[in-house]
Amino acid sequence: MAPTNDVTLDGRLAARGDLRFTPAGIPALDFQLAHESTQTEADAARRVACELAGVAIGPLARDLASVAVGAQLRCRGFLARRYRTGTSVALHVNAFELVEGN
Repeated sequence: MAPTNDVTLDGRLAARGDLRFTPAGIPALDFQLAHESTQTEADAARRVACELAGVAIGPLARDLASVAVGAQLRCRGFLARRYRTGTSVALHVNAFELVEGN
């Protein structure tokens, strides 16, 4: 069985950096996603709140750069190191959508 690394996370766009470009000229955007929910753990409800670093590359970075801070998003992607040589983890986003009514 092949390993999986698929993440879908709803959250509020808590912060967004400026659109930047890689040395190859590809757009990139760093942001923070704030998540709050209630999850079940050991048959008990647990309130969860966390912030997770996010990275968007290419046309998706341009699209996310136009989203207002505070907007509710559903992000899909995978977890990987935030920086190639670092140890912190980020959600590398392959798709996102605005979520209404949250």
